[in-house]
Amino acid sequence: MVDSFPYPFKGDVYRYSNNSVPLEEPFCIEITSSYQDEIKLKRKLLSHHPDRCFQSRPYSLKAQWEITELVIQHLTQQYPQLFSFEVHDDEWTFRNHILKEQTSFIPGDHSTLSMEPLDFIGRHVQEDLILMMERDGDLFLDAGQLCFPANWSLTFNTGMSFKEIHGPIPGFKEDGMDQRIFTFLMRMEAGDPWVRRNWSLMAGNRLDTSLETYDEWGKGRSSVTRENVGEYVHLRVEVQKLFRLPGSNGLLFTIHTYLLSLEEFAGNHEWTDQFYHILLELPDHIADYKGISLFKEVVIEYLKEKRMGT
Repeated sequence: MVDSFPYPFKGDVYRYSNNSVPLEEPFCIEITSSYQDEIKLKRKLLSHHPDRCFQSRPYSLKAQWEITELVIQHLTQQYPQLFSFEVHDDEWTFRNHILKEQTSFIPGDHSTLSMEPLDFIGRHVQEDLILMMERDGDLFLDAGQLCFPANWSLTFNTGMSFKEIHGPIPGFKEDGMDQRIFTFLMRMEAGDPWVRRNWSLMAGNRLDTSLETYDEWGKGRSSVTRENVGEYVHLRVEVQKLFRLPGSNGLLFTIHTYLLSLEEFAGNHEWTDQFYHILLELPDHIADYKGISLFKEVVIEYLKEKRMGT
């Protein structure tokens, strides 16, 4: 587990930045050993909370189809033993061999699927899928399937611009970070995907940390103790991949969330030492925004002991 975990840090100091780098393997999806469990959870959430987990604007359908075709192509190229598709005349037949499911549809024909195309393909991947589209020189969140959010609401954010969505991040606007990242996104070209990693600390191991369910998981932050911190607190990392869609000119964000307990994390001594220094130096406004202020000192003490071999 530790060997495959996407460790997010490169130095002993953390600040908000555009930490995107070119994506070496240009695939938007990754299948892991927790695939079946996470797909089961996604489908359960979509069934019980459809409006919370899927939103779209009517004019996003063309881009949704483009995303569906892209994801299917990436799945079948990366994992040909697990996924396949055939084309007969205009009809595509997509097979998920893990789940033993088969679906036939005509791309662009909304009547051939029982749900919107982004909602359909999102039920076959572990990633959350977010579509932002350009209008009037700006970027807007126009569709998304979001089952594993890190304390935000798809229902609230759909239709908002990039800068409106990121406005609550402390210092994001004041330091000019919003404009620099916005400019970077607007300049992205098809065929040149990027990737970045975002992190937080989670009290518990829950993937669905939506804003709407904060009363269920937020109280865990006050339950962290010296006795349970290693097992209870998890480093949560989002691997966010960014693709420009050549047909619609939209931007696809795929977000794959990984969780690793501090107990497992501490098995890597280099990571433990570096993360200890990051938390020790981390400004209060970043700790507050990431929701770790209540238990940060307990985590620091735990990491300190692990560094010393106790």
